[in-house]
Amino acid sequence: MVKETKLYDLLNISPSAGESEIRKAYYKLAKLHHPDKFHDVSAEEKEKAEEKFKEIKFAYEVLNDPSKRETYDRYGLEGLKDGIGGTEFEDIFSHLFGGFGGGGFEGGNPFFPFDLFGGGRGRPQKRRTQNMAYPLKVTLEDLFNGLKKTIEVERSVLCSGCQGSGGKSGAGVSCKTCSGRGFTVQYRQLGPGMVQQVQGVCRECSGEGEVINEKDRCKQCSGKKTIKQKKKIEVNVDKGMSDGQKITFRGESNQEPGVDTGDLLVILQQSEHDVFTRNQDDLFITHVINITEALCGFKIVVKHLDGRSLVLNHPAGEILAPGSIRAIPKEGMPMYKHPSERGNLYIKFDVKFPENNSLTEDVLSKLEKLLPPKAKIEIPQGEHVDEVSMVEFEATRGGSSSGAHGAGFGYGMANGSDDEDDEAAGGQRVECNSH
Repeated sequence: MVKETKLYDLLNISPSAGESEIRKAYYKLAKLHHPDKFHDVSAEEKEKAEEKFKEIKFAYEVLNDPSKRETYDRYGLEGLKDGIGGTEFEDIFSHLFGGFGGGGFEGGNPFFPFDLFGGGRGRPQKRRTQNMAYPLKVTLEDLFNGLKKTIEVERSVLCSGCQGSGGKSGAGVSCKTCSGRGFTVQYRQLGPGMVQQVQGVCRECSGEGEVINEKDRCKQCSGKKTIKQKKKIEVNVDKGMSDGQKITFRGESNQEPGVDTGDLLVILQQSEHDVFTRNQDDLFITHVINITEALCGFKIVVKHLDGRSLVLNHPAGEILAPGSIRAIPKEGMPMYKHPSERGNLYIKFDVKFPENNSLTEDVLSKLEKLLPPKAKIEIPQGEHVDEVSMVEFEATRGGSSSGAHGAGFGYGMANGSDDEDDEAAGGQRVECNSH
């Protein structure tokens, strides 16, 4: 499941996009937003164009790299910011934007030279706590019909005993670790004459710039300024919402003194359905019929996600070949924000034939009279004619069974190569017993 879609949204692609689609989207947007195209505009508009171009390029650099994309899908931007998955993320930030440094917390996010969450480079922004993620498990029925559910979250809130000060008024002293700045700076040697500056929150004072002596600390929160609190929140899952979609509750994340409160993100996690699969607004099912139904028609009942029973009538004479697909318009998923409109329901029919040796000679004789006649062939005579028997083909790579070697189809036999080419391709020819 993809944790967030911010970088995908920047390139106007879905999280399931392949490498080719990612490249095409990047080249298209890079050409459209390249700063060189903005000549006769104000300095502010040109700056916005440059920031947009950098964001697009950054999104491409992450999503075009399999390992970086996997980390982003699992952890989101916070995972990239916190260095989850190794130092290569720091390298890409340094390559694109010149490192992590440049400005304190009050001057923007020290980890991102541009603000992926809105706002521009260098623009003063008040700090806010990180967003909280709450995974909510739902069924396909919930997404079809809508759902109201009450969840309980635990978060940090300002201590009511000290109003978030941590202790007595004026009890705080400057943190010695960061000299009251709230952040520390580290230097990393990247190579001869190359040093990278990395800025992060001071662990000693948690970015506050001050610490409180133990004797002056609030008894209720022990000087931590916040306490844990549980809160119940009602979540409305609208019809047509998707797996991985986020529902945002503003200001419901952890609280910290002197900073804005982040958001609570409820992330929908859909469980796999036994019958239906979904592709955007369309639904798909597979139904097995026997050969009689395929030839002579049938009526079947499909239990829909809203509890209705759909009676499907296929007339006799319209033969259904194995793998045939039929559509039922407007019986798919409700469209998000437009629930009165729906996608389509598609049904794939698999035809089950009788088991081997299950038909008697009498039944076979009657079938031959009813079905189209067999093809008539002339069998040649002479010493150069051999009658052979066939064995069941087993598609296995290496190994053999009953004289039949697997994986010939699609490998050696397909290109007519010799034995060495067949084995090099990972396949062997199909052999038959003769007598």
